[in-house]
Amino acid sequence: MKNILITGAAGFIGKNLAVALRRRADVELREYDVQSPADVLNEGLGWADMIYHLAGVNRPVRPEEFQEINFNLTTQICRELERLGRKTVLVLASSTQAVLDNPYGISKRQAEEAVFNFGQRTETPVYTFRLPGVFGKWCRPHYNSVVATFCHSIARDLPITISDPKTEIELVYIDDVVRAFLGVMDGHMQVSDGKYCLVEPTYRMSLGTLATMIRGFRDSRINLTLPDMSNPLVHALYATYISYLPPDSFVYDLSTRCDHRGKLAELLKSPPLGQIFVSRTRPGITRGNHYHDTKAEKFIVLEGEAVIRFRHILGGDVIEYLVADSEFRVVDIPPGYTHSIENVGKGDLIVLFWANEAFLPENPDTFTLNV
Repeated sequence: MKNILITGAAGFIGKNLAVALRRRADVELREYDVQSPADVLNEGLGWADMIYHLAGVNRPVRPEEFQEINFNLTTQICRELERLGRKTVLVLASSTQAVLDNPYGISKRQAEEAVFNFGQRTETPVYTFRLPGVFGKWCRPHYNSVVATFCHSIARDLPITISDPKTEIELVYIDDVVRAFLGVMDGHMQVSDGKYCLVEPTYRMSLGTLATMIRGFRDSRINLTLPDMSNPLVHALYATYISYLPPDSFVYDLSTRCDHRGKLAELLKSPPLGQIFVSRTRPGITRGNHYHDTKAEKFIVLEGEAVIRFRHILGGDVIEYLVADSEFRVVDIPPGYTHSIENVGKGDLIVLFWANEAFLPENPDTFTLNV
């Protein structure tokens, strides 16, 4: 069992790290933040086998807080560990802005030096991460993360301000940060230049591109088109955006086409993956009786009973499959076969469809032909 103390546990990174650590059966966790009683920190320093020192400020009320929290608190922790004679592993979350000569950068650089000096004096393992802009769920908007600010505002249709859309930023995703932090505990972290621990991957993009991407996530509820989730940055940013939705807007309506047969609604479109749609069909009604040159589809009955019929468009016998909601059976619809689906049950038939391409009204690849 490892005794772990997190400082800054109520912050963005601290909350995500604490959740990950609580899932582990080999960890006993204590959390300290600015609102905690002082004895939580004092007792934790004498108890912990490893400390994740995340506490810090970057937009204080008073400029003096840069020194008081970013540097002085770090020094206090190092001195107390040294006084106790403990070889507690110390992990420091610093910033790539530590190279800058502004009050924030200076205080972070001094905190790094305090940790390195402590490690050298006491021969204690110390690990420092110089993090770029970290983004992900639970980050506070309008504070120190442009991603959080853009996601929060765009999800609420509020304006955002961009002074120069071409300005580039460097980002890293919170799950990758947490994974790298846990790697220190588990002995498989990466170190650059023998000094700073690495979090990979990192991403560079312009503010204009970031805003366009996040607006695209918002608009996907209307145009139903999902971005390319195989791109790790898109995947992480989309998850981040969804986490900033107001709780009263988790649900949204689909545009539905209704006629005598029932209803049909498109659900999702993705250029690499195709399209998903769903239909509700009344008893005794048949849909389809058409074929495709290239479009391939999959049908799965979610509720009710249906007969799916096929016939090769160049001739041959009719093929029939009886499918029902009692078992999840997927039926492939090959190109060159005219096909239909008939509701043979007593209630409505609900079917989920997938096609390998999105429907294009100007090129539907759908030709009427009775089975």
